[in-house]
Amino acid sequence: MPVIPKDIMSSGDIQIKIFDDFITFFNPGTLHQNLTIEDLKTNSYPAYARNKLLSEAFYLTGEIEKYGSGFLRIRNAIRQYPTMKLEFKEIGGGFMAKISYTKQKISLNIDSSIVIGGVNDGINGGVNGGVNEIENLIRENPGINTGRIKEALNMSQRTVERSIKKLRQQGKIIFKGAPKTGGYYIVYDADQEINE
Repeated sequence: MPVIPKDIMSSGDIQIKIFDDFITFFNPGTLHQNLTIEDLKTNSYPAYARNKLLSEAFYLTGEIEKYGSGFLRIRNAIRQYPTMKLEFKEIGGGFMAKISYTKQKISLNIDSSIVIGGVNDGINGGVNGGVNEIENLIRENPGINTGRIKEALNMSQRTVERSIKKLRQQGKIIFKGAPKTGGYYIVYDADQEINE
């Protein structure tokens, strides 16, 4: 709570500045009594209350610790973040604390040919797998229509239509019959039926 250690005799303002990778807190007034920057870097510095009544009021409301454990708690909290650090200094008749962090760069050593090959294999496998399933279903069920193919393979209408179009372009299947009642046949089987 920056207001507690503020030098109330100073006309300067408490300033908090937030940036992308750090935040600064500036308090008018230098360190109290004989406290030094080096003392604050230890875990056993003496605590002084510059504004005793304010300190007591904020302590009773649970907003602060009474005996100056702030820097210790901040250091303990940021210890789990290796790129974060706490700095402080006396500057311009006041005290500034800065909490900053460095963004870590993640380097992934991945062979791009493996990634591209894997993506292509996945896409080709998915598309061709659906086409092959439909071709096999038509071979086992000559005259089957798109509605029954969709139900049997639990595929979307669009996927079934796209696969059938591909099979027709490849000359592997043929549609026989009326548009509403006809169905698909493997070309080999259809030729055999015509010859019989």
